[in-house]
Amino acid sequence: MPQLSDMRAWRTHEYGEPRKALRLDRVEIPEPGPGEVRVRAQAIPLNLNDLERITGGNMMVRPDLPYSPGMEVMGVVDACGEGAETWHGKRVVAITRGAYGGFAEYSVCPVVSAFEMPEQIPLPDAAALFFPFHLAWLGLFDRADLQPGETVLVHAAAGGSGSAAIQLAVNAGAHVIATVGSDAKVGLCRELGAETVINYTKDDFAPIVMERTAGKGAEVIFDNVGEAVMAASMNCIAYNGRYLMMGFASNKTVADEKLIVPRRVATGNFKLCGVLLAYVQADQATMLKMGMGWNFTPRPLGEQIHQRIVELVLNRRVRSVVGRVVDFEDVPAAVAAMANRETVGRTIVKLY
Repeated sequence: MPQLSDMRAWRTHEYGEPRKALRLDRVEIPEPGPGEVRVRAQAIPLNLNDLERITGGNMMVRPDLPYSPGMEVMGVVDACGEGAETWHGKRVVAITRGAYGGFAEYSVCPVVSAFEMPEQIPLPDAAALFFPFHLAWLGLFDRADLQPGETVLVHAAAGGSGSAAIQLAVNAGAHVIATVGSDAKVGLCRELGAETVINYTKDDFAPIVMERTAGKGAEVIFDNVGEAVMAASMNCIAYNGRYLMMGFASNKTVADEKLIVPRRVATGNFKLCGVLLAYVQADQATMLKMGMGWNFTPRPLGEQIHQRIVELVLNRRVRSVVGRVVDFEDVPAAVAAMANRETVGRTIVKLY
């Protein structure tokens, strides 16, 4: 049987609304370079960060048009670059090269950001685990050192990382207060273990947090919303609390702008913690630190996190939250629904 030379890929030709900007093209199948693998996609999870690759919003690196968005894939490794030969045939979840290129039947991924996914975890659940659970784990445990009995305020709690954070916090013996944007999402958060769920479009969450914590405030703020909730969240964080800057969903433009008032942090007596999911090997970490001043997460820590998450899933302590499964042909409409906050949990594009 002859090998395929081209594949289907959704590509951004010009920035705009997803249903207008994305086109289904036939393009050459990419080849992996040193330290990379090619993944034949079985499923593609959608991420909010993919939106910038379609709308032209704030992004760290702006690829040349046209290109395929998609920062995360799940599938089987069918080709390996130099130094990655042992990955051939493995079932993996992975972040794509440059955090784009994933809205395609094949994509190239660095092995430093690829993790084996056991067959015991079926699709679509297996495809929904990687990014939200790794990110939530880094925030709650690596940064915040969450302890049993503490209270965590989780914003955007019905989304991917929010729903993961609820489950991981509850499993660790913490109390969870969750905020959501509609009554339809309240039930899910309660089912996942949140003790208090607040529809922030109806009620101010800060006074409720203070009431539930007897005036003390929450020890940990899990904030993947950013500017829209930051001031109120700082008003309801406990002494020596940990404020986790997980993302900027409410306004990504402030990600590279002056936003934090130093005196507000000082008077709050809390710890401000940045959280970024990007794994690197030791030599890459040194280069990034020397060149940019950045600290990226070491690959061995990612392996430990992944092993623990897989164990929790297999022991039914946590689970994926898949709100919608769509066909590859329906990617533009699915991305538009995510952009409009019409989704719960994760949307998975199936190719299996």
